[in-house]
Amino acid sequence: MAKYKINDLPYNPKLKERAKELRKAGNLAEVLLWNQIKGRQINNLQFNRQVVIGNYIVDFYNSEKGIVIEIDGGSHNEKIEYDAVREAFLQGLGLTVIHISDTDVKKNMNEVLRFIEIKISEINNPPQ
Repeated sequence: MAKYKINDLPYNPKLKERAKELRKAGNLAEVLLWNQIKGRQINNLQFNRQVVIGNYIVDFYNSEKGIVIEIDGGSHNEKIEYDAVREAFLQGLGLTVIHISDTDVKKNMNEVLRFIEIKISEINNPPQ
């Protein structure tokens, strides 16, 4: 059963069409990672792509564990303050945000998948 149901999270309906456009367009790193995590391929967790949460669209979301995976490309270097506010908002909802670099997805997929699995393990087994 989903712990963080999408329908229970804040949602800006004005972003629905934009999320749909992003799913269709998809940048290379997102498509590459999506092909590795869709269909419960990683830790048997179901991820959704380009999900609207509040006034933001996250790259990937798992409702069972409340996991957001964000692929960060070069454009994030100019949006440090925006990203910090966004991150605080998502964490304020109890979500765990995992950041992956665009370059790592393109060049080190095995390491990226291992990193995601470690982060999921940390969520499943928090320190005492």
